Amino acid sequence: MTRRQSIAPAFLLLLIVTAIISIGTGAVSISPREVVESLFGTGPKNHSFIIGEYRLPRVVLAMLAGAGLAVSGAILQGMIRNPLASPDVIGITKGAGLASAIVIFLFPKSPAYLLPLAAFGGAAVVAAILYVYTARKRVQPATLALVGIAIGVICQAGIQYLMVKNPGDVNAALLWMAGSLWGRGWEHVWAVLPWILVFLPIAYSLANRLDVLSLGDEVAEGLGEDVTRLRVVLLVTSVALAGACVAVVGSIGFVGLLSPHIARRLVGGKHALLLPVAALLGATLMVAADGLGRWLLPPMEVPVGIVTAVIGAPYFLYLIGREKRRGI
Repeated sequence: MTRRQSIAPAFLLLLIVTAIISIGTGAVSISPREVVESLFGTGPKNHSFIIGEYRLPRVVLAMLAGAGLAVSGAILQGMIRNPLASPDVIGITKGAGLASAIVIFLFPKSPAYLLPLAAFGGAAVVAAILYVYTARKRVQPATLALVGIAIGVICQAGIQYLMVKNPGDVNAALLWMAGSLWGRGWEHVWAVLPWILVFLPIAYSLANRLDVLSLGDEVAEGLGEDVTRLRVVLLVTSVALAGACVAVVGSIGFVGLLSPHIARRLVGGKHALLLPVAALLGATLMVAADGLGRWLLPPMEVPVGIVTAVIGAPYFLYLIGREKRRGI
């Protein structure tokens, strides 16, 4: 096993350790040993209830959402050949957020499965706008990021309008907009799990073709790829992952930007290795951010979206500066 191949198992171990620590973090502190005992059914009953009903589902959900957002970002970066592309930066999560907010505010009694579908639709609309824009014009990475930010601002304005018109649900909406795992349970895990189980394998199956696409459209076509069709499939996969995750955890930013970049620095640009490492990094980042949010001000919680924004915003500014220096 080469050094790069050993990185994925190392991050899997890191994710497990981070998850155990996060499960034990909160207003009621539980030691890692007691967490492990409770997970195997031999711990104290009161701890087993706290872990099984409250903390374990949100940690599992953090893993799923973090992996989904990270892979979505990795696909976008490879497809657009844009190091600044990620679901939140180019407005996809805001589109999913607006569609989800419409369902939450205007159709509060709708079935649970409708929320991920609505989020997918909203994300797809934003992705389609960006796809048409990039297909017609050769844009610089920073310019594309600004276009995505502008679309995100429009979607954010729509969400705020819905909040003003429906003040009774404003507190829950604000928490959802910040991105939070508070109050999430097993029903939310089951809601997002099918999307992850379907679209993560699809993304991995397209890894080699994504490598070809990263070489440029002309090279990919010369190697026999149907570039337009491949872009559509990749875009649908990325949007499905981001939309489903946003629907259940809210608008959490920068996970889809940081994780692929760190993974690329560690294992290079081959997506067969990049995608699983990015998924593990995204899951670890989400779990760690959620645990940190519960640890800072107990019994209050800092939403996980705020924690990831504090970490990710400086990194995003660093990337913009680096791309400007390179003249891309």
